[in-house]
Amino acid sequence: MKMEQVFARRLKSARLMRELSMEQLSEKLHKIVSKQSISKYEKGIMFPNSTVLIELSKALNLSIDFFFRPYKTDVSDIEFRKKNKLSKTSLKAIKATVLDRIEKYFEIENILNIENPLDSKFKNDNISSSEDVKNIAHKLRVFWKLGEDAINNVISTLEDNGIKLIQLDSDINFDGLSGYVNKKYPVIIVNKNVSPERQRFTAFHELGHLVLSFNDAIVKKEKEHYCHQFANEMLIPSSQFIKLIGNKRKDISLQELTPIQIQYGISIDALMYKAKELNIITKNRYKGYFIKKNSLNEFKEKVNKSQYPNEESDRFNSLVYRAISKDIISFSKASSLLGISVNDIRSSVNFI
Repeated sequence: MKMEQVFARRLKSARLMRELSMEQLSEKLHKIVSKQSISKYEKGIMFPNSTVLIELSKALNLSIDFFFRPYKTDVSDIEFRKKNKLSKTSLKAIKATVLDRIEKYFEIENILNIENPLDSKFKNDNISSSEDVKNIAHKLRVFWKLGEDAINNVISTLEDNGIKLIQLDSDINFDGLSGYVNKKYPVIIVNKNVSPERQRFTAFHELGHLVLSFNDAIVKKEKEHYCHQFANEMLIPSSQFIKLIGNKRKDISLQELTPIQIQYGISIDALMYKAKELNIITKNRYKGYFIKKNSLNEFKEKVNKSQYPNEESDRFNSLVYRAISKDIISFSKASSLLGISVNDIRSSVNFI
């Protein structure tokens, strides 16, 4: 790919990542570049001079190197399921950001000769009941050798099993998305600005959308319900929950659920949902829980309090530092992949 083509594609990607129209980008550049010129840049018809390049870099908050980074891997598209809460602009921004990160991810894996699985989906039959969902969750836990214990780190578990997980700095109303890059490679996106419990649940909810097969008769609301059940079952198997809580309860105390929340990294809301789904408590009792929660602020603060440590996706960074340690890539290349300065990388490397 010629330099002009690389620049054109990178500029459009950068603009979309920043959720800017061509007109808005022109305004950020104080009109020194017109909307029409930006359009020509993105089509590869015209190429900016050095002064404009510097201004574009500042306006988009990206290094000049970003615009000329060669495309080493083909990550031309990502398909997401429909997400009504997201505007088209936000969805385009997420797609551009994810494609940029996945491209870097694949590049470092290729450098280290780490093979990407062509398809990490766990095959299953069509889902038609809650029991089907529980069975799939159980089979996947067995398949991934997780047993029935608490999953200490959901992000590492997914990444260890061939699923790329991207944490985005996003609006609080956005939970997550899932899809496939180039129709082959599964990717899950979660919002890192929400609680660890919510991130863990969202990650498995989105995994549900990747691994559960639904027939055409199942409507969207029912699919979401099944994916909720799948996430809940992955975080804490029903058999373990029943052992801890019992089969039938009139009331459940917060003091009982908090240790389970801490051990399994699952919210109080999700635990009460599980108690209702397993008929441990009645639907009226479950409804009463939310009435109390929404009417008493002090109680709401207690049940919403996060008890689990933050999880971070660090596999990509580890791979980059592995490549540095093996003298496969330069500090300059690592800087391009990680998006931090060469000096910061030099100062952070600690060979032992």
